[in-house]
Amino acid sequence: QLPTGLYKKVLVILHDSVLPYMNDPTLMMDFLTVAYGIGGAISLLALNGLFILIHQHNLEYPDFYKKLYSLLDPSIYHVKYRARFFHLTDLFLSSSHLPAYLVAAFIKRLARLALTAPPEALLMIIPFICNLFRRHPACRVLLHRPGGPADMSEDPYIMEEEEPSESRALQSSLWEIQSLQNHYHPDVAKAAAVLNQSLSEMEDDISGLLELSASELFDKEVKKKAVDVPLEFEQVRGLFGKKNDIFAEHFSLD
Repeated sequence: QLPTGLYKKVLVILHDSVLPYMNDPTLMMDFLTVAYGIGGAISLLALNGLFILIHQHNLEYPDFYKKLYSLLDPSIYHVKYRARFFHLTDLFLSSSHLPAYLVAAFIKRLARLALTAPPEALLMIIPFICNLFRRHPACRVLLHRPGGPADMSEDPYIMEEEEPSESRALQSSLWEIQSLQNHYHPDVAKAAAVLNQSLSEMEDDISGLLELSASELFDKEVKKKAVDVPLEFEQVRGLFGKKNDIFAEHFSLD
């Protein structure tokens, strides 16, 4: 048993400072699978090491995607390790052999959680979802379902379901992104509106958006060139701006 702080420090450096120098990295399988099952930040940090074992050393983890799906909770857009998590999630969902129901479940869960996410996270997650649609065309039924959310008395998607195959995501529609098209931040509304059009074949590069922070977003808005906004659309004619004002007969504006 390791203290939580030490557990995190070990997992942060394990994938690049420990595993490459081990004669048999598979000895860390049990340690990493147990860490992955703990939950919270420790599970997020265990993903890096697990990715190496799965990708390079043929580790089989039957419930891997179920656990990854369960890690998607409201805090995922706020945690310190958000960039690392979404970078790896992007890799894990890149295979074209994944079943449509699984990818659709991830899309719906990410979209549902996006309703309460900060703008800097939304500017990353909307292109992320668009990339998933590009890789898995079978999931586009969420965008093009006849009638969409207007014909649904309630969303059939079951958010509380832990098993992605039982979440009924493919029977739903992506009304959450439609709601984000009315977001108060204009960049978020513009990004969400992309799904109203046909998606290009080229994937969006989200690497520069993974670590986008609120301060960077604020600085970007502050540095925007100000546009002169006209405050009066009628030319002033007299002291109070009225044509037949009695004051206009006796006073004039120079």
